[in-house]
Amino acid sequence: MTSLSPSLELSPELAAHPAYSRVFQPEGLTFGYIMPLEGYPNSPFPTLQDHQRLARIADEAGFASLWMRDVPFYDPSFGDTGQMIDPFVYLGYLAAVTKKIALGTTGIVLPLREPLIVAKQSVSVDQLTGGRFLLGLSSGDRPIEYPAFGIDFEAREERYREGFELIKTVTENSFPSVSTKLFGQLEGLLDMVPKPVGPRLPMIVVGRARQTLEWIANNADAWIWHLSDFNRLPGLIREFRSASQTGNAKPYGYATFFDLAKDPNTPLERGYNGIRIGRNALVELWKRQQDEGVSHVALNIKPLQRPAADVLEEMAEYVLPHFPIGQPASQVTQ
Repeated sequence: MTSLSPSLELSPELAAHPAYSRVFQPEGLTFGYIMPLEGYPNSPFPTLQDHQRLARIADEAGFASLWMRDVPFYDPSFGDTGQMIDPFVYLGYLAAVTKKIALGTTGIVLPLREPLIVAKQSVSVDQLTGGRFLLGLSSGDRPIEYPAFGIDFEAREERYREGFELIKTVTENSFPSVSTKLFGQLEGLLDMVPKPVGPRLPMIVVGRARQTLEWIANNADAWIWHLSDFNRLPGLIREFRSASQTGNAKPYGYATFFDLAKDPNTPLERGYNGIRIGRNALVELWKRQQDEGVSHVALNIKPLQRPAADVLEEMAEYVLPHFPIGQPASQVTQ
């Protein structure tokens, strides 16, 4: 296949990282699920029934990832509580019931959290999973939460950048010296342990986080945005990859609400930040987007009308074979 975007070449330390290399591949497209693994279209609250069994099904079937959201409160105007359970607590639980699938966050609302605690939680999960963790960080999309934490909503842009850099500093360096404007100071007398399993912890920008495309391309290890106009994807990915000055173009993925229609021939239907589609059209859509440079799709199945187990089984049988993990797209039988 001929990519329509600048070549994606992963840095050596990330190409060898268990989770990163499973989710982001130079030639292929992968997909995973945003927790919880159930449809709850008419309620803000999932049931979490069979979530352990469904996570194991996703793991054993060969899906790339399971992603946790950071939703500390129920906001009736927002209408969705995600998986309800704290993301890092849930990650620790899933670490014990899965073996291969990557576990990540989409994303921790960094301006509302203490970066050093996020760093400690992240390397802990990374160690417990043997390097199966990806840290996705967002700036949050619920302004009502900021007063509850006593944090200025308008300061989130600067808090995000400074918190992002602080996490990198303490997870990648021993006894670092650093002075921050919005957080604390380290004078080279303290060291955060444990360190990541690999050379460093993969860090992903989720959403725009109120940052420029250039900042994301040169500071993050990947970018996961929301579902955008599919016609704009090729140009967006070219612009994003071209903005990198590190020598390695960074992977791009998107998250979307997702409902798999029972009829496999159902064409693509677009809704608010989501899609409804049959498996045949889905395979064709993703083949095209793979050519355009999309590296990963994170599926939020909240609007799902069918049992999640049925959809996981159908996706594993009919969709996954077209996008096998670890095999270059050029070698996949069409």
